[in-house]
Amino acid sequence: MKFEGWIWPEASRVRVFMPFPGLEVPHLCAQCDDYPCVASCPTVALSTDPVTKAVIVDKEKCTSCGNCIRACPGNVPILHPLDNKATICNLCNGDPECVKVCVEAGYNALTLVDEGPNPNRKLFSRHPVEVAKELAVYFFGEKGEEVI
Repeated sequence: MKFEGWIWPEASRVRVFMPFPGLEVPHLCAQCDDYPCVASCPTVALSTDPVTKAVIVDKEKCTSCGNCIRACPGNVPILHPLDNKATICNLCNGDPECVKVCVEAGYNALTLVDEGPNPNRKLFSRHPVEVAKELAVYFFGEKGEEVI
């Protein structure tokens, strides 16, 4: 909502996938330590903010090639439905609006985490279907297993 001015799921930097009924998986940029999306950009349209460490997209340089999407272990970047340019969470300049709204609404599904001295954010950058499969086993049990 912050960037588009209205709720537009197809343009959102935080996406929610429902790989199968009953299980919704939030999907957002984990700001990987090695930034494979940034390294994959042939036009240097992606960079990182030195303070927030968020990925920044220079829309003027972006050619919509999709290399950043394919390079991302979680398939997180999207090509914006309006201008077809790479769109990635920039952490709202260090003050993520999505976290504030989520907490204010009482969902508490998103939180800011103090990384500590040696973060490995790439652990959280996974494709939503992979995450959904693990969550399904956790919530519903494995096939043939009785869930109590």
